[in-house]
Amino acid sequence: MRRAAAFALLLCAFEASAQSQLTLEFPAIAARIVRQLDLKPGEKVLSLGQPGLMDALVPELRYAVVKAGGIDLGVIEVLPDPVPAGWDLGLLRKARPATVQAYTAMLKDVDAAIMLPGAMPIHPAYAALQELLKQGRGRTVHFHWVEGGSAHPLPGQPLPSRAAIEALYQRALLQTDYAALAELQRRFEAAMRGGEVRITSPAGTDLRFRIGDRPVTRQDGAASAARAAKGVVLIDREIELPAGAIRVAPLEDSVTGTVAFPPSQWNGRPVEGLVLRFEKGKVVETRAKSGQEFALAEMKAAGDAGSSFREFALGLNPELAVPEVMPWIPYYGYGAGVVRLSLGDNSELGGNVRGGYVRWNFFVDTTVAVGGDVWVENGKLRRRP
Repeated sequence: MRRAAAFALLLCAFEASAQSQLTLEFPAIAARIVRQLDLKPGEKVLSLGQPGLMDALVPELRYAVVKAGGIDLGVIEVLPDPVPAGWDLGLLRKARPATVQAYTAMLKDVDAAIMLPGAMPIHPAYAALQELLKQGRGRTVHFHWVEGGSAHPLPGQPLPSRAAIEALYQRALLQTDYAALAELQRRFEAAMRGGEVRITSPAGTDLRFRIGDRPVTRQDGAASAARAAKGVVLIDREIELPAGAIRVAPLEDSVTGTVAFPPSQWNGRPVEGLVLRFEKGKVVETRAKSGQEFALAEMKAAGDAGSSFREFALGLNPELAVPEVMPWIPYYGYGAGVVRLSLGDNSELGGNVRGGYVRWNFFVDTTVAVGGDVWVENGKLRRRP
């Protein structure tokens, strides 16, 4: 019986993998990524990726670059993560600064780079490209896909199969109305500029803030050189595909009120009924039904950043909305109506909090009003692209 059960599980895994490979339209995916780059003739394009992750996409992507008039610089393969057992991690850490420096010099003339699944900031080539972005050079497309924890479960709900996640991501990538999404994000930014943002929820969230003249990053999928040239902060030059969220670090002194969390994990332990109260962007009170000590331990270990409000993000893409049946949170909360209220370092967003610690917190049942005008009600977007 055990052998039969094990075989059945193996067969299910094989079928899911096969379905994933059969349903992914790699030429169309490649064409869309390159289309969003809006390449000009002669622009040099590099890709970074981990071998074994979406290998079938790589040749299609390189061919699409050439078809668009770009210069294909090939692919830099990043080291696997986790690294193989027996490797000396200390040796890799010691070699990293010199490697980043060498890559920075080598890649300074790259116009655009595509971060494929498995490429992360810990990899020297990725870090070098980020350094160049900070200098105002080039732009990158982030195509993390399923890797990197882009799909988030809801409390008490399992994640769907990889095949189901990929099918939703592919649909969002290929079917999003990018012009309409961009217009909706522009309207929401304009609203935030002129009024106070208030976020409430049935569980007890009641948070208010203003953004003033803080940079607002609109992840609308536009990755042209002209768009990148207007970037104010690092993430303005790092374009996510699939697209959908608008992100901002509110004025720290304006963040006041409470955030009530769904069941969550802090410091690796479960916490129920957690409520944080903020004054001027800092946590001044913490209470919970259970596990409060774990939340306090995580925040304390992170230093000042652990008790600092980081970021407000709102997903606006209907193609990435939380499914009604077997719900889960697609692609980092970029779907319509999903709210992200983060803690920690917001320097990459143009904020004043430092320290390195970042904690993303997702909410799917909030109401978002700006100047009294409701944009999201109980997790559902009331404004449409």
